[in-house]
Amino acid sequence: MTDQPGSGLPGNAVVPEARLAASVILLRDTPSGLEAFVQHRVSTMDFAAGMVVFPGGRVDPADHSGWDYAPELLHRHAADWQASSIGADSEDAARNAGTVLTAAIREVREEAGLGIDAGDLRPWANWITPIDMPKRFDTFFYVAKPSADMAPHHQTTEAWQSLWMPVEGILAAEAAGTLKLMPPTYYLLKEIAGYGTVDAVWSADHPVVPVLAPVGSLTAFLKERESRR
Repeated sequence: MTDQPGSGLPGNAVVPEARLAASVILLRDTPSGLEAFVQHRVSTMDFAAGMVVFPGGRVDPADHSGWDYAPELLHRHAADWQASSIGADSEDAARNAGTVLTAAIREVREEAGLGIDAGDLRPWANWITPIDMPKRFDTFFYVAKPSADMAPHHQTTEAWQSLWMPVEGILAAEAAGTLKLMPPTYYLLKEIAGYGTVDAVWSADHPVVPVLAPVGSLTAFLKERESRR
């Protein structure tokens, strides 16, 4: 795959394929407001090093089979993802939705030790890494409301800690320069903060509009935040 005219890349530059990935925004209500379960990635990672992220990762071959979700759930998710790459082919949309959902559930289990039910995840956003990045993902974000008796915990070597943090506190720490967020993490938390409760997020009228970040946007985003610190 090569870049298109006007892409901002040299004429013969090869654009890396955006690999399918899933990420889960685990939310809970507390007396002081919404909290999200986040991971502080180690500085040696080749992607999002030192950043605060949600549990997630790329879709694996095993995610394409072995699952048996209710047809109604798959069709609802496929409708939510209809504007995305996995919804482009209507005949495969439900199957693709099941594959990405399986990846999301698996990643939460592997990275946070939490077995979450498919019905407790809602499609929320789709972000695609800019075409000028050497490693690219087509990431499908879910919001999730795990039951109170199911507690995620830190168990991934990709992060040095994983914990519940106040959504407003994460944003305040980012503004103060004490932690770093990837652009999707920042904008999704800003959006979620406006809802106030898990139920408000869950019941919101929120169509998924895929975001292909423009060339140079990640570098500009990080430089802009460094300039404030």
